[in-house]
Amino acid sequence: MLEDLFQYIWKMKLFDTNNLHTTDGESITLFQVGLHNLNSGPDFLNAKIKIGQTLWAGNVELHIKSSDWLLHKHQSDPSFQNIILHVVYTDDKPLFYADGKPIKTLVLKNHISNDVIQKYQSFKQNNHNIACEKSISSVPKPFVHTYLESIIVKRLEHKSQHIEKLLAENQQHWEQSFYLQLASNFGFKVNQVPFELLARNTPLGIIAKHKENIHQIEALLFGQAGFLNDTFTESYPLMLQNEYAYLKKKFQLVGIDKHLWKLSRMRPVNFPTIRIAQFAALIHQSSHLFSKIIAAEHPNELIKLFKVAASPFWDGHYTFDAATHQLKKNIGKAAIENLIINTIVPFIFVYGKHYGNEDKCELAIELLEKLSPEKNTITQLWTLAGVKPNNALQSQALIELKNNHCDQKKCLQCGIGHFIIKNN
Repeated sequence: MLEDLFQYIWKMKLFDTNNLHTTDGESITLFQVGLHNLNSGPDFLNAKIKIGQTLWAGNVELHIKSSDWLLHKHQSDPSFQNIILHVVYTDDKPLFYADGKPIKTLVLKNHISNDVIQKYQSFKQNNHNIACEKSISSVPKPFVHTYLESIIVKRLEHKSQHIEKLLAENQQHWEQSFYLQLASNFGFKVNQVPFELLARNTPLGIIAKHKENIHQIEALLFGQAGFLNDTFTESYPLMLQNEYAYLKKKFQLVGIDKHLWKLSRMRPVNFPTIRIAQFAALIHQSSHLFSKIIAAEHPNELIKLFKVAASPFWDGHYTFDAATHQLKKNIGKAAIENLIINTIVPFIFVYGKHYGNEDKCELAIELLEKLSPEKNTITQLWTLAGVKPNNALQSQALIELKNNHCDQKKCLQCGIGHFIIKNN
């Protein structure tokens, strides 16, 4: 028996509540087990319990063994001198208050089903990516979906932390912060870091001055990314190289190293050169992008904003140094939806929180409901376990569960884990 499990069993009343008695024989009736206290002091506050003929209201302390009271030095702590009940798994020592009165003690060992303990131990001890993957099929699908809807706000709040940090760094400049976050997510994990460094080294204010000229935007971005330091033979990269040399000197720019970008084991359409060209096209073709995003109310409006293609040079190239067959380098729908999920939706959510606009917060959640579910390693694990997401809200919630519950084996804090343990 572990302490966190014991507290959970008490909190959820996962034990036989009939014929409860103190160690000195007084009957116990539970009305309220109390509020779980995660700070210092007794474990549960404001419980309501009838002991014998007296109804008590106060605090409850839990221990695996009654002697843990002494081990934790509660006998000398004033905050433990007025508890109404000491709940233990096993009683190995009689206890007394400082005035010599015995501490009312309830022993729960014989009231707890072994099934509860065994189910919890199976979660903690197995090496599955998802601890409950062998038993989650017993949980009704409507319950799972309802639970996923309940935790999506946690997912958005976790994502909000980085955005709020960006806003603080940029003196609440929403456009600059959005530019940095959008650039970071244009790297699609593999090149997320160099893309963010590129944006940080190439301020939006400088980009904005040249947004009407796609060649100058590409010169700035490719130059700052380190891709214009090579020797070229084709006219287009030579033109960008010359343009960048002028702009670099004009704005005293410092670029990043080309070696930071990853190309190995990557489909050519995802090469950083193509993503940078698409990012340049988005900047060039978009006017007041952030304002339009905040005003949008449906994914189709957002998808339309991101339907851009790299400039014509890239129709026949994936890199500067090798021509290929002709293919228009559009941003694909899956990539656009990824950007909406990971950049736009969290920004709308933070914007709503910042300005006290509940409608915007709700819109962020509604957008996720209307988008296709993500396909990645985590969602594949859930699908194999029998939980297939129907939309992006569910896939994002499943990612939240995996990262912040499953990976830490926090099964007791998960609604699905609770259902399985409770319904053996």
